[in-house]
Amino acid sequence: MDIRALGYLRLETTKLEEWRTYTLDVLGMVEASGSTEDTLYLRIDDRSYRIAVQAGTSDRLLAAGWEVANAAALATAARELEAAGFAVKSADAAELAERRVQDLIHVTDPCGNPLEIYWGQAQDHSALGTPYGNRFVAGDLGLGHVVLPVPDVEAALDFYENLLGFQLRDSMKLPPQAVPTATEERDFHLMHFLSPNRRHHSLGLYPAPLPPGIVHFMVELETLDDVGRGLDRMNAAGIPIASSLGRHTNDRMVSFYAQAPGGFQVEYGWDGLIVDPATWVAKEITEDSIWGHHWNG
Repeated sequence: MDIRALGYLRLETTKLEEWRTYTLDVLGMVEASGSTEDTLYLRIDDRSYRIAVQAGTSDRLLAAGWEVANAAALATAARELEAAGFAVKSADAAELAERRVQDLIHVTDPCGNPLEIYWGQAQDHSALGTPYGNRFVAGDLGLGHVVLPVPDVEAALDFYENLLGFQLRDSMKLPPQAVPTATEERDFHLMHFLSPNRRHHSLGLYPAPLPPGIVHFMVELETLDDVGRGLDRMNAAGIPIASSLGRHTNDRMVSFYAQAPGGFQVEYGWDGLIVDPATWVAKEITEDSIWGHHWNG
């Protein structure tokens, strides 16, 4: 299976106006064409959108969209998923128009996380015009990364690594206080980081259930100043900072984490590691960060 990147995220929210302010005024994203009173489409590069937030009755991840190269690659993905026993549903015409893609299939991972695999997303050739002159790192590397809750870690790892074809980049033991299901002092759980491309990780697998169906998503900026100014905007808006500025050990990202409307977090970062998949060796990391990233609960 030839998945290329994390293409988009679709979110449902009970706080659409908060998301509008959060993404446009604080994160510095751009409202995409086609947005309505009920759905906010967001651009960070030349794709028609990278994040869609729609009004609803809950706060949750509706789907993580994974991109393949073309129709043949999507057909191969569908065959391999069905052969492995996973139900595949083809999108109807209305869904394709809403997603702005040529074709798409729905599938659910072993832990119940909804995925969409697609090809041919529309581009927007107009100037991006971010509100603060900030520029995001996306393009062929995709939106950034997403961390999904997977209570059955081994089943999820087998699905993403051996069926979807992601490369395991590294793993990290989480202490009991970081995992709600940990019950004993020595009950450590492994978190895994994977990617289908040169970005160090496009996907994190977090070993516990979480109600929103998402732990956090990351967007990457081109400069450290872009990140610092974003942190200033977060503080000025009174948005809780979940983790202070720091540099991660695995992907070398300099970032901070902030609460998002809906019970999960957004990582805002710079200088993420680009790897050579042909020579990469998976490792166990033993510290989350080289410096910083002091968590507030």
